[in-house]
Amino acid sequence: MKKHLLFLGPPGAGKGTQAALLSEANSYLHLSTGELLRKEIDLDTDLGKQVKDIMNKGELVSDQLVLEIVKKNLDKDNNGWILDGYPRNLSQVHSLNDVLININQPLEIVFYLDIPDEVLIKRLLIRGRKDDNEKTIKTRLKIYKETTEPLIEYYKDLSLLENIKADGDLKTISADIKQKMACR
Repeated sequence: MKKHLLFLGPPGAGKGTQAALLSEANSYLHLSTGELLRKEIDLDTDLGKQVKDIMNKGELVSDQLVLEIVKKNLDKDNNGWILDGYPRNLSQVHSLNDVLININQPLEIVFYLDIPDEVLIKRLLIRGRKDDNEKTIKTRLKIYKETTEPLIEYYKDLSLLENIKADGDLKTISADIKQKMACR
């Protein structure tokens, strides 16, 4: 069974939901970068204080800080982990690869949750978050396509990528993920 996983996909594709289900079923650590950043702030660590200052200014947390927080959490757990929302660009991929080689926990499988834009937009509008309107969703999708989509080809070239149709129901998607994990 693969123990070092990554979920890729556009905002709203269901990465967090599927990662949480798989994490719970296998006792894997679920590393959502958003949650990790909030945890550091809540714990009031030195890293958390830096992150809080950056976020309070409305700026993006640097790749280096995010990597430090991910590394800190990866070092602790050898039972298995799932990365959700990181890496987001090729620069982060290369930094992460260095860390994973150092701790001898290479990435074993990447699930790409593939979903048509029109289904995704409807799903996000139904979700009803304050910042989920059609204009902001389209902007986020544009940024995703420019920065994160190149990772799909990168991981495909490494034979790590498994494509998951993410526009079905929750159970079907979960079953597809488990089936593809079992076949590797």
